[in-house]
Amino acid sequence: MTAQRESMLQLLLSKGGKLESFFWSVGAFIIALGLVVTFHEFGHFWVARRCGVKVLTFSIGFGKPLIKWRGKDETQYQIAMIPLGGYVRMLDHEVDPTDEGNLHQSFRAKPVWQRMAVVVAGPVANFIFSIAALMLMLMIGVPSVRPIIGDIAVDSLAEHAGLQAGSEVIAMDGRKVQDWQDVNLKLVARIGDPKTKITVRTAGGIESSHVVNLTKWNFDPDKQSTLASLGIGVFQPEVTSDVAWVAENSPAALAGIQQGDKIIGFDGTHTQDWEQIRSFIAEQPNLLVMLLVERNGQIIELPVTIGERKDEHSSVGFLGIAPTVGPYPEAYRFNLQYGPIGAFVGAAERTWELMGLSLSMVKKLIVGDVAVNNLSGPIGIAQGAGAHASYGLVYFLSFMALISVSLGILNLLPIPMLDGGHLLFYVVEWVRGKPVPERIQEFSFKIGLMLLLLLMIVAVFNDINRLLP
Repeated sequence: MTAQRESMLQLLLSKGGKLESFFWSVGAFIIALGLVVTFHEFGHFWVARRCGVKVLTFSIGFGKPLIKWRGKDETQYQIAMIPLGGYVRMLDHEVDPTDEGNLHQSFRAKPVWQRMAVVVAGPVANFIFSIAALMLMLMIGVPSVRPIIGDIAVDSLAEHAGLQAGSEVIAMDGRKVQDWQDVNLKLVARIGDPKTKITVRTAGGIESSHVVNLTKWNFDPDKQSTLASLGIGVFQPEVTSDVAWVAENSPAALAGIQQGDKIIGFDGTHTQDWEQIRSFIAEQPNLLVMLLVERNGQIIELPVTIGERKDEHSSVGFLGIAPTVGPYPEAYRFNLQYGPIGAFVGAAERTWELMGLSLSMVKKLIVGDVAVNNLSGPIGIAQGAGAHASYGLVYFLSFMALISVSLGILNLLPIPMLDGGHLLFYVVEWVRGKPVPERIQEFSFKIGLMLLLLLMIVAVFNDINRLLP
C-alpha cells in the first residue's frame, strides 16, 4: 500500500509539473506573439495614418473581441479571442459606404506608392522591434561563455576536419563569433550546404582553419544539437562522483543515500567516473543493486532499487541524484554587455544576420535542402517561448527578436494573402499604370490561402509528431 501511495504521489507530481510547464509556455507564447504582432500591426497603422488613411479597426488576435473600445480617432481598438495574429482594417470606398467628402481617406484611393508604404511598414516594424529587443538585451548584459570545445566524438565530421578538444572557436566562415549562440546560428545557416569553415585558437594562441564536410551531415533538431551532430562537445567543468543533491521520495532517498556521499562503485565494481556511473544506472531499471559509497571516511554498502523512467523507445533507470560539478573557469566566462551605441550596432548586426538566416531557410525549404518536417507551428513556438522565458529576460528578448524577424520575412514573401503578395500586386500596378484585375487578385488570394493553410497543417502536424513518443 505504501509503494502504491508513493507511486501515485510521483505520478501526481509529474502531471503537476507538466501542467505548470504547459501554462507557463502558453503564457510566454501569448506575451511574445502579442508583442510581435502588435508592433507589426502598429507599423501598418502608423504609416496608414501618416498617409491620411482612415483606420476602422486595430485588432490584436482574430475572432470575437474580448476587449474593445473606440478612440477619439474613431478607430475601434480590440483584443480578440484567438491570439495567433492580428489585423488593421482600413476604409475601402469600394467595400465600405463612404461619403464623397471622406473618399480621400480610403486606402484604395491613395497613390500606389503610399499603399506600398503602408503594406511594407508591418515587416519593417518587426525588424525595428528586433533591433530594440536585442539592444535592450545587450544593454542588460548576457552571461556568456567562450566557445571552448570540450571533446570531439570518434569518427565524427569534426574529427575528420581535424578539430581538437580544448580549442576555442573564434570564427565561422570568416565571421567572428563570441559565444556558442553565435556558433549555433551560423551552423543552422549552413544546413543543406556542402561545407563550413571553422577557425579555432588553441590554448597556446595558435590559430588554424578547418573545413568541415557537410555532405554527410545528418542533423535532426528533435534529437540533438547542431554541435553534437557534428561530433563537437561543449566544454564542461569536471563532474565528480560526490552527491550534491538527492530528490525527495526518489530511489536514492529511499535507499538512504545522503548529500555529500561519494559513490565509489556498484555490485563490487569500483569506479568514480560519473559517466560510467550514469550509464550503469540508466541500463538497470527496476533492478536491485548494491551501491558502494564513502561517507565520513567509511565505505558503506547500500541496497538500492533503481527507478524507471519511460524514454521514447525504452525504459531508462534513474536514482534521483545530481553529482557535484566543479566550478566553471572564470577565464571562460564573460558578460556580453554594451553601452547604448554599441548595443544598437550589435543589435542591428544580429537582426541583419537573423534576416539572412530566415531568407536562407525559406530558400532551402523551397529547393529541398531543408525538409518540411523542420517547420514549427504554434505548439513548437509556445514550447520555445516557455523555455526561453524560464531562462530569464535576456533570453526571452532574444527569442522575441527571432520570432519578430521570422514574422517580418514571412510576410514579405510574394504569397497572396500576405503583405508580400499585396506588395507584388502594387508593384505590377506601378509598372502597368493600372491595377491587377480583380478576378486575378481574388483567384490568387484563394491559392495563397490554400498554401498558407497547407503550411499551417504541416507545421502543426510536425509539432504533434514531436510530442508523441
